[in-house]
Amino acid sequence: MVTQAIAGGLFTSNADNASITYLSAFPNTNPIHEDLVQSGRADYVVANTIIDKLKALTDPRIAVFAELAADGTYNGGIYGTANTFAQRSHIGDVFYDPTLEGLVLDYAEVEFLLAEAKERGFTVAGTAAEHYTAGITASMKYWGVADADITAYLANPLVAYATATGTWKEKIGTQAWIAFFNRGFEGWSTWRRLDYPILNVPPGDFTYEDIPRRFIFPIEEATLNNANW
Repeated sequence: MVTQAIAGGLFTSNADNASITYLSAFPNTNPIHEDLVQSGRADYVVANTIIDKLKALTDPRIAVFAELAADGTYNGGIYGTANTFAQRSHIGDVFYDPTLEGLVLDYAEVEFLLAEAKERGFTVAGTAAEHYTAGITASMKYWGVADADITAYLANPLVAYATATGTWKEKIGTQAWIAFFNRGFEGWSTWRRLDYPILNVPPGDFTYEDIPRRFIFPIEEATLNNANW
């Protein structure tokens, strides 16, 4: 199936991205706008899990994904706990746009999948490093990162495929997870599938194994399908 997919034709740039178009007026706005603006709430902050990773890699996308906190730093909320909205980094301005497109599948994801396929031994043109680099580049270009900043990021020994920490699963998994910032479910699926990146553990009596790996069944299953629940 992988071979057939490649032979059938793949995305070659961000111009091929599959996305949902949203409008400026409710109820046809991006659902993120509904949560951030139309809800009238002011309590959504960016979690420290992604903030800590972006800071460790000096990733320029941090300025897109988040705002500086009141203390002038990127300060992610500690997930699993109550956080003071005014003291943590809020979600970046771009996500307040009601017409922000909803990505379904993008070029960056295709390139990360090709890098993984190459490492798994499938017949894929190019090297895993080339596809990995293309995936990062596609994500950064999508979010408007300057070319010079992209070049500098790719040269970072913590990012470059030849020198980044860990196995191919850690390298590809970490960068794909970052690229899926606006598709949290896909990022979560990537972490569950490749076991990377290493996530923060909630405070208290929790361990890494306590991080959810699936959704709980809805209450209707217990009520209507208890025999199989």
